[in-house]
Amino acid sequence: MKDCDIKLYALTTCIHCKDTKDFLDKCGVDYDCVHVDKLEGDERRRMIEEIKKTNPGCAFPMLLIGSKVIIGFKREEIKEALNLE
Repeated sequence: MKDCDIKLYALTTCIHCKDTKDFLDKCGVDYDCVHVDKLEGDERRRMIEEIKKTNPGCAFPMLLIGSKVIIGFKREEIKEALNLE
């Protein structure tokens, strides 16, 4: 799974976002995490507009594993997308 881009869009105050980060760390995968609530001004607005293209409800966490999008902390879907079964 090292050659697959993994990106997590999260909020610092969200327990499901924390659970997703903890799970990815436990799986030992490399990923980029963007804490959307830490962004400011135009950068934050641009990021939210980008997220809404894939996730119109702007729900968190939003995890991108290659071309797969997972909204919320869904352990089994994440494991499957990472080929960890």
